[in-house]
Amino acid sequence: MGLARDTEKGKARDGAYRGGPPVVQLRHASQLTSEEYVKQRAWESASLEQCPVHPEGGCGFARHTAYARVEPPGMFVARWYCKQGHVTFSLLPDCLASRLSSTLGAVEQVASAVEQRETSIEVVAAKLRPDIEVQGAVRWVRRRVVAVAIALKVLKGLRPDVFCGVAPTLGGVRAVLDVADALPAVRANADAQLKAMPPYVGLGGRDRGGDRGQRGRQQGVGADPP
Repeated sequence: MGLARDTEKGKARDGAYRGGPPVVQLRHASQLTSEEYVKQRAWESASLEQCPVHPEGGCGFARHTAYARVEPPGMFVARWYCKQGHVTFSLLPDCLASRLSSTLGAVEQVASAVEQRETSIEVVAAKLRPDIEVQGAVRWVRRRVVAVAIALKVLKGLRPDVFCGVAPTLGGVRAVLDVADALPAVRANADAQLKAMPPYVGLGGRDRGGDRGQRGRQQGVGADPP
């Protein structure tokens, strides 16, 4: 009996993932800052009307318990569960970074400091993270800078109609879109192609390869890890 149940569950998962594993983190288009999002408890009004892999219904799709983010304090992310596919889906607001316990604003602040620097990255890193050793601070900074640089280059390829001739920099994006904060605007402009854009701006998964990579896309049921 146990084997039969496992077989049926496997068939359900295979049906849900036909064409590749689903993107379990989706965009919640929102102009709220992280502080406003928390104050208004906006995750409670977030809406996902149908299952992303079973739009025809019948899969037992229902709202699930929201999960907590480490940063900013008091932040939760709305979540839904597909019973047939045994997978959860969450709506990430534009103010939050994906796969990083931080806001997009905080990531942009780091990348912008490096982009505008008039000194070495070591000096910038030491100012931004005085609580850790310089080498660790540099690695912390570079992870964010590299992620932003990749996102800006990918966006330019995805939207040549908007960004042709624009330097793939935060300053360039702010200028052409006339915005104060570039990264939320980058996510909004990528929109339907967010799966093709890597974290922290995009919502594509980490490339881990194999079955382990598919399992890595599934969200845990508890709080966001630090």
